[in-house]
Amino acid sequence: MRDPWHVRQNGRDIVTGRGCEEGRLTEEEVEALVAEALAREDLVGKRVLVIVPDHTRTAPIPLLFRLFDALLAGRTEALDYLVALGTHPPLDDAALSRLFGIPVVDGRAGRSRIFNHRWDLPDTFVTLGVIPEDEVRALSEGRLALEVPVRINRKVLEYDRLIICGPVFPHEVVGFSGGTKYFFPGVSGPEIINVTHWLGALLTSQAVIGTADTPVRRMIDRAAAFIPTPVLHFALVVGEDGGLAGLYVGSIQEAWRAAVALSARHHIVYVDHPFRQVLSVMPEMYDDLWTAAKGMYKVEPVVADGGEVIIYAPHITEVSYTHGRILDEIGYHVRDYFVKQWDRFKDYPWGVLAHSTHLRGAGTYESGVERPRIRVTLATGIPEDRCHRLGLGYRDPTTIRPEEWEGREGVLVVWKAGERLYRLRE
Repeated sequence: MRDPWHVRQNGRDIVTGRGCEEGRLTEEEVEALVAEALAREDLVGKRVLVIVPDHTRTAPIPLLFRLFDALLAGRTEALDYLVALGTHPPLDDAALSRLFGIPVVDGRAGRSRIFNHRWDLPDTFVTLGVIPEDEVRALSEGRLALEVPVRINRKVLEYDRLIICGPVFPHEVVGFSGGTKYFFPGVSGPEIINVTHWLGALLTSQAVIGTADTPVRRMIDRAAAFIPTPVLHFALVVGEDGGLAGLYVGSIQEAWRAAVALSARHHIVYVDHPFRQVLSVMPEMYDDLWTAAKGMYKVEPVVADGGEVIIYAPHITEVSYTHGRILDEIGYHVRDYFVKQWDRFKDYPWGVLAHSTHLRGAGTYESGVERPRIRVTLATGIPEDRCHRLGLGYRDPTTIRPEEWEGREGVLVVWKAGERLYRLRE
């Protein structure tokens, strides 16, 4: 069944789209939706910047690139792309070619320029404003009290229109990905990345993930309100096969909310009982533990107390290409390990602290003793001694054949882990 979706305001559609409970939209349906949405926009002679995810998100970017090129390239003065890397490593031409499905040479694909978000270069950013301390206190429900500069990639001010084009999934920090998250942390400065991620850690992943309205979402929405450039959102709901189960186009908030409603039906799996072991089989699009940690975030709710999550990814040999040195210093710990020793850890990047505690999961820290609720074990190419130094378990990945774990009592095998959230059925 394909449900059309229209949201009208002041006599005009502000969102149009279509979603499937089962099956996928055809390429012809996608093309018709894209053409209809773009026809409503005044883009003739405009400079347009499309913000897209990197390879760590499943999305039919080649299809959307082809459609945008066919429908817009002749109408616009510029049609360029910015990859929302957050703090992920920049993509070279070969990686960009795979992402866009077209040869990229010296950062160009056909008539379009393709930019990496260079979060590591100070000249990347412009300051749009500051969220004052009293607002941060209110947005965080009293958990944080500091002013937060809102810095973002200056390219968002160098174009007449912005198009956000990316998928919506349950997310451990903000609740659901997509929407204004493509600005913060997608193309933002480190200050708001650190604050919002640490807020998510204080709330805990289990309290946030798969929830639409969260304090973190409200904070990034507040930051996005500083952006003066008009935005059009293509919010995608992507199936496991990479096909589109839904596409909603329009205002950034309404298109995102429509996609969230469908994502909750496609990407949240309910089970009747907890498991003593979960084997998360990670696809190769996650190339370090920083990204493959989603194999923990998305299954933590269904692991029994004292149980174990095994992240099975023989291809991964690095903890984080960006933050590995810091993680080797601090290790992986439950939230209260950091909170109750804040003077010791407050000067580390808060976003890295957040990743640490999100991967380690729930637990306690009392009288100098840390007690995680569950065990986290790596079956990767990361050496055993490094795993133990980080505070994680180790298994030799050559000893695991995931297909042989299927059907074992008390064991859940999650294939292509990282994008579906598992919850206990009430």
